[in-house]
Amino acid sequence: MKTGLIGTAALAASIALAGCATSPGYGSGYGNSGYGNSGYGRPANCYDCGTVTRIETIRGNNNPNIAGPLIGGVVGAVAAKELARRNTDSEGRRNVAIGAGAVGGALAGNAIQNRTEGGGTHYNVHVRMQDGRTTVLSQSDIGGLREGSNVRVQNGQAYAY
Repeated sequence: MKTGLIGTAALAASIALAGCATSPGYGSGYGNSGYGNSGYGRPANCYDCGTVTRIETIRGNNNPNIAGPLIGGVVGAVAAKELARRNTDSEGRRNVAIGAGAVGGALAGNAIQNRTEGGGTHYNVHVRMQDGRTTVLSQSDIGGLREGSNVRVQNGQAYAY
C-alpha cells in the first residue's frame, strides 16, 4: 500500500513538472518573447519603428532672405561710393553710382544666400509609429523611401529596414 501511494505521488509530481517544461521555440528564447523578430520582416516591439503614410515634396527655401541682400547692398553702395569719388566730380553721378551699387550688391547678396542655404528639395515624411503615434520628419534625402515603407526613426531621420 505504501508503494501505491508513493507511485501515485511520483506520478502526480512528474505530471506537474512536465506542465512547466517547454519545447524550444515555444515561449523560450527569443522566438516570441518580444525581443526578436516577429517573422514579418520587422521587430516585434520597436519603439522607434513605423510605416511611412505620406511623403510631401517641398521645393526651395520658403524663408525670407534678409541678411544676404542687406549686406550685399551695403557693400555694393560703399564700393560704388569709393569708385565714384575717385572717377567723377559730379554729385549727381556719385548718387546714381551709389544707388546702382546698392541695387547690384543686394541682387548679388540675395543670389549668394540662395546658393549657400541649399534652396533644393526637402521632404516631409509622415510616419505612423507601431504604438499608434504619428510624426513628421523633415529630410533632405529620402533614400528610396516610399509610402508603405517600414522605417526606423533615429536622430530625426527615417531609415528603411
